[in-house]
Amino acid sequence: METRLKERIAELTIQPSNPKEVDAEVVFSALPADQAVGTEEAFARAGYAVVSNASAYRMEADVPLLNPEANFNHLKLIDEQRHKRRWDGALVTNPNCTTAVLSLSLKPIFDKFGLKNVVMSSMQAVSGAGYPGVASLDIIDNVIPFIKDEEEKVQRETQKILGNVGHSAEFNLSASCHRVPVIDGHTEAVFVQTVKPSTPEQVVDCMAAFAAEPQELKLPSAPERPIIVRSEQDRPQPRFDRNEGRGMSVVVGRVRKDPVFDGVKYVALGHNTVRGAAGCAVLIAESMKSQGYI
Repeated sequence: METRLKERIAELTIQPSNPKEVDAEVVFSALPADQAVGTEEAFARAGYAVVSNASAYRMEADVPLLNPEANFNHLKLIDEQRHKRRWDGALVTNPNCTTAVLSLSLKPIFDKFGLKNVVMSSMQAVSGAGYPGVASLDIIDNVIPFIKDEEEKVQRETQKILGNVGHSAEFNLSASCHRVPVIDGHTEAVFVQTVKPSTPEQVVDCMAAFAAEPQELKLPSAPERPIIVRSEQDRPQPRFDRNEGRGMSVVVGRVRKDPVFDGVKYVALGHNTVRGAAGCAVLIAESMKSQGYI
């Protein structure tokens, strides 16, 4: 963090990851995936509302994989989850950071025109690798064209988020993910073939006008504008645009015709540790509270 840690946070006592030793109603989990298995389920079984940033349960059929503006209605899976697993708690996951940016930018296009084929190439910040990130001698003056399991996560998760409750969307999606020497902010080049004919102007209009349940409910962490469209030829850029909407907005630019797909292509940027992680998790908890699940 670039800011000083608040004293009330710094003075918190670290407790064992044991439901019997935690006094809380909501549990935010940032455990590694292998440690999340079992631990998160134990908290949900004990009656806690668990919001997880881990990948362990994202693709479980009865676990909402939630990017709130993109699939708010998937919260209803909690009812099925509670019935099936016979617990009073709940387990909801947020997406992979790259998925969070992509799925939010695609949502208004998907709703208005449908999606047939999507190709995405990412340029991902080093903070996405966790602290201390990537070794300096690996990333300075370099681009690393491989992030373990990232492409598979983006492809599966985006289709689950944009699908109906319990059913993944059926459009084709190909992702190529790369680590670049940027501290925060994932940039994505996106190429889209829609089911219905679409023009760049129409795509800009539907993105700029897009809002969803978190905006209608005025949830505290929801940005006023989930998608901000820039008209400059050289935007978005991580240094200038990653903090839009307190890091919760996705900034889109260079929306133009794609000659291969006869569709559109654009550049999307999102803050990977805010919209792609902690901020999205908090917004999920607010969404659960608004629907009576907390």
